Amino acid sequence: MKLAIFVFLLAAAYSGYGQAEKRTIAITIDDLPVVSTRGDLKNRQEITKKLLAHLTNAKVPAIGFVNENKLYSGGIRDAQQINFLKMWLDAGFELGNHTYSHRSLNNIALDDYQADLIKGESITREMLGQKGKKIQYFRHPYLQTGRSMEVKGQFGKFLKQHKYIVAPVTFDNADYIFSRAYDIAFDKGDMALMKKVGDAYVPYMEAKLEYWERQSMKLFGREISQTLLTHANFINADYMDDLAAMFKRRGYKIISLEQALKDRAYELPDTYVGPAGISWLHRWARERGKEFVIPGEPSVPEFVLKLSGFESE
Repeated sequence: MKLAIFVFLLAAAYSGYGQAEKRTIAITIDDLPVVSTRGDLKNRQEITKKLLAHLTNAKVPAIGFVNENKLYSGGIRDAQQINFLKMWLDAGFELGNHTYSHRSLNNIALDDYQADLIKGESITREMLGQKGKKIQYFRHPYLQTGRSMEVKGQFGKFLKQHKYIVAPVTFDNADYIFSRAYDIAFDKGDMALMKKVGDAYVPYMEAKLEYWERQSMKLFGREISQTLLTHANFINADYMDDLAAMFKRRGYKIISLEQALKDRAYELPDTYVGPAGISWLHRWARERGKEFVIPGEPSVPEFVLKLSGFESE
């Protein structure tokens, strides 16, 4: 019965009802206000200003997902950190909940995870209210959504009770690895190495996008509206305009998350209960069978991986 329901929904998603003919993508940005080794206030202000300027100039209706533990210092609200969120809202962007402390649902009790979600909405909800807006989207840290259908089902009910919509990701990538490598190069004062990392970043992201396009075609016979995960980091502050230009060169219209989720593909259930945080395209493909997961997903260049230190973690 479960498979029959999935196949029925897949057929509806395959039809592409409600999907624009043009390629579309929504850009979502995690770990607000900033995630970087550049910890001093001046550098974090620079990252935020540059990132917002790129998004504004490219007319990108992005949404940022907040970790509110970054908005406190010594247990007290930090007005300077909170001002970064004000900058996002003043620029016209939407904000969502990424939990208070960025802990994984796979590693803590459901009650603790739900409490962390509620703790992570207070300042964001307050600030959105001042703009006449409401918080409505939730993004799982690490894209880890639970190790059992029982946990997923209970958490789904919790989200519904609190009027949250899950923000899925189809265009998963390792921008966080590039980010750490870029930060390390900056901390070393090696501008040439920073440029080398930056020069590899957009081509990597384009190769990943092409992979997810092919995965979409394999699963649905069409390209669905993609949802991109990126982070509020140094490398995106420098290269978001190049990313936006790449999307437009490939024929993409950049749309809001709300618009992207109107694609009927997102009506398919998420039944993945493994340990990893993986793309929704891979979740849906695994539901049909491993043969629907296409090979050849691009990897991070070896020099970036080595510089970042992730290869030893």
